[in-house]
Amino acid sequence: MADALEGCPAIRQDVDRLESWVQKNLMRFNKGKCGVLHLGRNNPMYQYRLGHGLLESSCMERDLGVLVDDRLTMS
Repeated sequence: MADALEGCPAIRQDVDRLESWVQKNLMRFNKGKCGVLHLGRNNPMYQYRLGHGLLESSCMERDLGVLVDDRLTMS
């Protein structure tokens, strides 16, 4: 999680490492299932890339049947 603009390059580097690992293992990400959930009031809303395409951001994501929004409200 990046709570300041300085943390965004670290997340970008992690995403790049994942992309490199996937390529070395002859696999692919399903980019349609990858997304960014920006949390916090002061979040810089940095745009992340996976390969050549931007990852879509959303205000709510579902994980294991639980909806989590950008305010950490769960339902």
